[in-house]
Amino acid sequence: MDIYVGNLPYQLTEGELEKLFTEFGSVSSARVIADKYSGRSKGFGFVEMPNQEEADEAIKQLEGNEVNGRNIKVNEAKRREER
Repeated sequence: MDIYVGNLPYQLTEGELEKLFTEFGSVSSARVIADKYSGRSKGFGFVEMPNQEEADEAIKQLEGNEVNGRNIKVNEAKRREER
């Protein structure tokens, strides 16, 4: 399952994002989205977890939690619509 994680602290690394989710199960990938010009974090990212139950538990437990002073948004990622 692909999970959207929003309102991330700008200094959070992909390794730290992955560590947040490994507490709930295996993580295939963790990406923090960066601006293509400045390279600075845009404050959101995506985590991929292969096990549905573990992903659902991670979403339930992490939604609204404080990470480095910011309450993160965690939910199932929706596919991007065609423009």
